[in-house]
Amino acid sequence: MTAALEGIVVLDLTAYLAGPYACSLLGDAGADVIKIEPPIGDALRNYPSTLAEDNRTFMGVNRNKRSIVLDLKKAEGLQAFYRLVEKADVVVHNFRPSVPARLGIDYETLRSRRPDLIYCSLTAYGENQNGPLRDHPGFDTVLQAFTGIASMQGSDTGQPQILNGSIVDYYSSSMVTIGILSALVHRLRTGQGQHVKPSLLRSAIALQAGQFIWAESEPRDVQRWWGASYSGIYPAKEGHVYLQATTPAFWKHLCEALGFPELVDDPRYDTLKKRAELREEIKPRIREALKQRTALEWEELMLGKVPCIAVRSVDAMFEHPQVLAEGIVVEHEHPKVGKYKTMDRAVKMGVGDSPTRRAPLMGEHTNEVLASFGFRSEEIAEIRAKGAAA
Repeated sequence: MTAALEGIVVLDLTAYLAGPYACSLLGDAGADVIKIEPPIGDALRNYPSTLAEDNRTFMGVNRNKRSIVLDLKKAEGLQAFYRLVEKADVVVHNFRPSVPARLGIDYETLRSRRPDLIYCSLTAYGENQNGPLRDHPGFDTVLQAFTGIASMQGSDTGQPQILNGSIVDYYSSSMVTIGILSALVHRLRTGQGQHVKPSLLRSAIALQAGQFIWAESEPRDVQRWWGASYSGIYPAKEGHVYLQATTPAFWKHLCEALGFPELVDDPRYDTLKKRAELREEIKPRIREALKQRTALEWEELMLGKVPCIAVRSVDAMFEHPQVLAEGIVVEHEHPKVGKYKTMDRAVKMGVGDSPTRRAPLMGEHTNEVLASFGFRSEEIAEIRAKGAAA
């Protein structure tokens, strides 16, 4: 069987992280993703990186794409883009709300050329005209600070803290992908295209759906983050270990492994709520017990019995047997970087999987893509000569 999205053409105008990775996820499912970069390239290409010839993050979030360079600010580049739109299924961008109309690539303009187009505009705060932050710059860390994520991360110390790893961006990528896939299914059923409007703001709040509840019987600033607070990361004899014991079975196995089996039947600790309330009594005992073994030894001892894992760095994932058993790591050959290892696809499908492709060089496929859309060689040469393509 072919891949689920084989034959679907996606024009990717996005830059940085959230939009590009969303389009890579569509590429994972078989879509033909054409990354359209401005003459200066995706801004992420120019971010600092320990790789001398390319940017690590760019390479990681732009797999399964072909790259072309078009200058949409030049008439020839814009007209070339319009011709691509006529044969495309999806257009994705992450410009601020006021930019698309100024460039001539707003939904109404493009829909006039492809009525059943799926048009996805990823914004920071949304596109409502009444929104005071509508055209304010927004990035992952800005939205973490704005929506309470940074405040929650620093709740133990009272100092707001950014969660590293671009979690809002990556979650937004998933929301973009879900929105586009839903729109494609809707088009399959009705023949209608539509404008999909994800935002970093909506995604950041969705990340906190379990806390974003305000009952009329309580104050707005009620404590929303609650759990078995003795769960967490502890120092071991060597390294650190994370453990969590929320169910009766997990609590029993934890107590037995750490050497205080008498707590299992102690009525003071027989429910999760009671243990959470007595966390300041429990945590010191856990901390002291964990000093007796290394993190890896605790992990092995509790394997299959307690959610316990040794803390590792991301580079350990390249060789961990579980990661390798899942086929997550693949190797690519890059014209500038050489061989490099990276992840395969985000979701493993039962049928229709095909090998993933490395991230493209800037403008690597300009001639190839334009020719496949019906541009004659002399037309391509003319567009290039006028500086509208590269």
